[in-house]
This record gives sequence, structure tokens and C-alpha cells, in this order.
Amino acid sequence: MSNIKQIFQEIDGALSTNPKYAEGVDAVFQFNLTDENPGIYQLILKNDNRSTAEGEKEKADCTLHMKAEDFVQMAEGKLNGTQAFMSGKLKIKGNMGLALKLQSILAAYNKEKSN
Repeated sequence: MSNIKQIFQEIDGALSTNPKYAEGVDAVFQFNLTDENPGIYQLILKNDNRSTAEGEKEKADCTLHMKAEDFVQMAEGKLNGTQAFMSGKLKIKGNMGLALKLQSILAAYNKEKSN
């Protein structure tokens, strides 16, 4: 299983390399991960700040609660966010519309990772 911190570092790198993937998104996503690798991580997409952080650095607009292993599957494109939500693997608090945009941001991460 991929290291959660490594995934967030790679997402950070993908956003630095190609910020257009998060274009038009002005939000803070918070991931409350449970299970074997618990932790709180944020994807900060505010103004010129396009970064990731460990812990609660900003007020979240959309909070996602899920097992760490399901997050890894979602980040790697092996688990669709909508399917995860419908099956109860993902719980969302806050702006649901932002959660839908997250899928394309994670797809961008996968594209950068595979290049």
C-alpha cells in the first residue's frame, strides 16, 4: 500500500507542475483518514496557494471521512469517488459540489504520476 504522506506529496508536486488541474477551484478539502494509517490531511486550493498539508491548517470547505486504504484506492484511480460515497466507504461533510470536483483533481495526480 502506498504511503499516505507520499501520495499527498505527489499531489502537491502535480499541482506545482501543472496548476491548471485545480483551475477554478477555490476550496480547502480535508481528509479525515481512519484505520491503519489514521491522520488528517488537507488539499488547499485557495487563491495562489495550491498545496497539501498534514493536520488542520485551514478551515475546510469539504471534509471527507474514509479509511486510509480506501483513500489510497481513490487516489490511484482504482475506486471511484461516487461509488465510494454510494457504498458508504466515503462520508462527506460540507460542499458536495466540491467533492465532485475532487475526482478530476485526483485524475490529474494520476496522469502526472504515470508520466
